[in-house]
Amino acid sequence: MSQNQSDTPDIWRQIEQKTRLFEESGLRQNLDYEKFVVYSIVTHSTAIEGSTLTEQEAELLFESGLTAKGKPLVYHLMNTDLKNAYIFAMAQAREELLLSADFLRSLNAMVMKSTGGPNSVMAGDFDSSKGEFRLCGVSAGVGGRSYVNYQKIPGMVDALCDKLNHQLSIGHETIGPRELYEAAFGAHLDLATIHPWVDGNGRTARLLMNFLQFRLGLVPTKTFSEDRGDYIAALRESQDTGAPSYFLTFMARQHLKTLDGELAGVNLT
Repeated sequence: MSQNQSDTPDIWRQIEQKTRLFEESGLRQNLDYEKFVVYSIVTHSTAIEGSTLTEQEAELLFESGLTAKGKPLVYHLMNTDLKNAYIFAMAQAREELLLSADFLRSLNAMVMKSTGGPNSVMAGDFDSSKGEFRLCGVSAGVGGRSYVNYQKIPGMVDALCDKLNHQLSIGHETIGPRELYEAAFGAHLDLATIHPWVDGNGRTARLLMNFLQFRLGLVPTKTFSEDRGDYIAALRESQDTGAPSYFLTFMARQHLKTLDGELAGVNLT
């Protein structure tokens, strides 16, 4: 067993302990808790994709409409679009709707609202600002791995939605917290691996993960921008080997880091 996975049981013991402390702290009941958690998640998610807005700059943008001096407009649009997508997703999570390809397309459309647009390829036309699935091949950078053939995307997305709807129907009744979190992490991995869109796949996959956590009443996991290199490496390791455990272990560590951040400065005595 690699060092990457050997400490997994201890990670989950720590997560269980710190989740209990988090719930006892009353942080979740704070009036603006959910809002500022989303602001932080959004800033880290867009930073993974190249945005340079800080959490403080994003908060000013979201609260007051103030742009960060000297920073590109596209980063402000990227953050605003993703924040609006999260607000929409949280509202939908409360409605307990069934997941579908249309719902995932709507999430990606919101993510790409200001930065997507029409695409024309030999296979046909599609509009990435409307969340339409790609009709072309894509790869992970120059010389990188190729993602699935675009013709397979509709069937793979439908199968993913069916799997997630089944997991949601079971919910807390027979599945423990670790299994629920790993279902959300696995959805993140699965959607990123299918790569249904020409752009916004990472942001939408992280949004799907958090949507499922909101739906299940879990503490939402941040994917930290400073860990971008390890995040991409874990994704690729699981994609290349077909073993989700690499990515699940990485995301468990990210969740433990999330809880540590939430508990920082809280008087636990």
